[in-house]
Amino acid sequence: MNLVTNNHFVSLSPSLHAGSIADEGELSTVCYRPEGLDRLVQQTKFSKKELQVLYRGFKNECPSGVVNEETFKNIYSQFFPQGDSSMYAHFLFEAFDTHNNGSVSFEDFVISLSIILRGSITDKLNWAFNLYDLNKDGCITREEMTDIMHSIYDMMGKYTYPSMKDSAPMDHVDSFFQKMDKNNDGVVTIEEFLETCQKDENIMQSMHMFDNVI
Repeated sequence: MNLVTNNHFVSLSPSLHAGSIADEGELSTVCYRPEGLDRLVQQTKFSKKELQVLYRGFKNECPSGVVNEETFKNIYSQFFPQGDSSMYAHFLFEAFDTHNNGSVSFEDFVISLSIILRGSITDKLNWAFNLYDLNKDGCITREEMTDIMHSIYDMMGKYTYPSMKDSAPMDHVDSFFQKMDKNNDGVVTIEEFLETCQKDENIMQSMHMFDNVI
């Protein structure tokens, strides 16, 4: 399991994958406000056609045009039936809910997705840091990282790791802080996080894992 990003959120909807980019005829049936679409082309690294495909998938899952947390959790749980993904989905929802209003719009979704899939390394790392910084105060504490790790292990399910020790989440937190907390003050700042990640070959490789998946 990677220290930085687990990329499970990329699979929020089955209709967001490359195979769903259909022929011109199907794309032409997608309705979307032209001014909104043009703005999102400027704000993201997606083409107009890709945004149309993403919008169709989003509307299929969320006909109202926005996702509340309960719907988000229900969609996400489909991908991890062997475990309990509710807490990780909660943290993820808060990262996508950039306006902190209890809902994720299509615009919120694709702007974050663009960073996750096609952003620069620094953009991706900043997004991951924000995900782990649960109270959004600019640093990651042991308590926050512990909550994140428990949520990930709960999501993956105990049967995925039959020989996993109960201490595994805490061991992961210890490893994270040994690597990241350079001044040993008990918190990891964005500066420490970026510096450490950019020097770690495994983390750098994981950052490229889903580049241009759509």
